[in-house]
Amino acid sequence: MLDPVPAARPATGLAVRCTRALLSPWSRFSLLVAVLLGAAATMLLLEPQRLLATGWPARLDGGAVAVTLFGVAYGVCTVAFVPRPLLNLAAGALFGTQAGLAAALAGTVLGAGISFGLGRVLGQDALRTLLRGRWLKAADGQLSRHGFRSMLALRLFPGVPFAAANYCAAVSRMGYPPFLVATGIGSIPNTAAYVVAGSEASSPTSPAFLAAMGFIVLTGIGAAVVAWRKRHRLGAG
Repeated sequence: MLDPVPAARPATGLAVRCTRALLSPWSRFSLLVAVLLGAAATMLLLEPQRLLATGWPARLDGGAVAVTLFGVAYGVCTVAFVPRPLLNLAAGALFGTQAGLAAALAGTVLGAGISFGLGRVLGQDALRTLLRGRWLKAADGQLSRHGFRSMLALRLFPGVPFAAANYCAAVSRMGYPPFLVATGIGSIPNTAAYVVAGSEASSPTSPAFLAAMGFIVLTGIGAAVVAWRKRHRLGAG
């Protein structure tokens, strides 16, 4: 008779243990932190804010190619925590209202999508274990159950920093398509205001510039009021 085939032994080799360690939630989260710190350090060295003073490179000036390149650069800069208001002002100053708005919105959705993807793949498993506080659980529940509506409100009333909203959505169970659509629609008003302000910066007394600045101030006040009311409700709950 044939000898029985011995049961397969569980793999316990060094390579397997190293692979499991590298793919563990906290290892992936450490990689996410390293990527973001590296991107932020690169942006500090490159100083993209100089575009407001020096303008777009002459060899890339004008045309759809320049607008497309700016949109891609905008998205990468937002992942590296460059403030969007600064980029929106630059878009208006460099390309005018229409082209600048198109580039800024495309860059906004691109940057949000990259951040969401990084947070979902590298950070979700680790960070979900930290959702113990009342505020964190409330935010996670809201984004998981009412993702599109909640993200749309966050974009319309920019009281939450852009990067923070991206990674909060990534850690929640919100879907990718609702996140991108809500970001694209909800970012239009505030982005347009900054782009118009940038395009009309040379005429600070013009009606368009004053209207844009008035809108920015009003939405800022509205975001502060909404945040205060949410905090009061959570504190009373």
